[in-house]
Amino acid sequence: MNKNHVICAVFAAAMVVSPIFLNLYWVDVLNNIGLYAILGLSLNFILGHTGLFHMGHAAFFAVGAYVTAVLNTTLGSPILWLVPVSGIAAAIFAAVVARPIIHLRGDYLLIVTIGIVEIVRIALVNNIFGLTGGANGIFGISRPDFFGFTIRRPTHFFYYIWLFLAVSVYLFRKLEDSRFGRALNYIKEDELAAEGNGINTGHYKLVAFVLGAFWAGMAGNIYASKMTIISPQSFTFWESVLYFTIVILGGSGSIPGVILGAFLIAGLPEVFREFASARMLIFGAAMVAMMIFRPSGILAPIPRKYKLGRWRKKEALR
Repeated sequence: MNKNHVICAVFAAAMVVSPIFLNLYWVDVLNNIGLYAILGLSLNFILGHTGLFHMGHAAFFAVGAYVTAVLNTTLGSPILWLVPVSGIAAAIFAAVVARPIIHLRGDYLLIVTIGIVEIVRIALVNNIFGLTGGANGIFGISRPDFFGFTIRRPTHFFYYIWLFLAVSVYLFRKLEDSRFGRALNYIKEDELAAEGNGINTGHYKLVAFVLGAFWAGMAGNIYASKMTIISPQSFTFWESVLYFTIVILGGSGSIPGVILGAFLIAGLPEVFREFASARMLIFGAAMVAMMIFRPSGILAPIPRKYKLGRWRKKEALR
């Protein structure tokens, strides 16, 4: 067991026992940190591994939350069954909106994705198809029920959210090490060179976009069931800014960095609650400082060398 495994094991053990020593308020803060970490990981797969400047991630989060809310309150569908349904709905929406824009780069893609999240927010406020409840949102969303056990207390949600986060970390790590993950990193480093080596960059970028949206949609399901009420005010452009900040501040492309970024963005405002009114100013100053002193993030990813003995030479060079 190497040093990284020991650190992960200690961190996991500390998180498992932390609700025993914390009151319900701080347990709920950890729940919010876990949700932000899941959203940060889903955006990190798009931004950190593919290099797509995507600032509309709250739109996919909103789609997942509203699909859960509508199906649960109108049809009585169980919340846990709706976890993959919400992810699929967000993924389909991402595929539809991303296909015509996936060829854009840099600032152009950034501006278009800002437009996407604003379109979704306005549609929700205007009560599209009479399903979203307008500015008041949707009330009475059920709690997750697991074989007769209802997840309702902050401590219950803590283990639910952080178990989901642990599974997400494992799966995203596997994706990083896969041929697909390596292809995304080649595209991020030099898209023209990747195309010259036979990689269908448009296809890979679209798949990454859809996968990130799928995870954001499932996070929307967890959020809706935790809050039991959702409204358009929870899915604004500023929420997308927070997810973007989590990835950049922690380290674009780094899973530990994203989790650290979630702790900083969602946790520090609670520690320094008296400065909450200056939160966006603090975030802006932190981003400026990071770009000057550590542009790769606090926990930047460490370049890994792939041994040709582990994969076939032809695959490793692709």
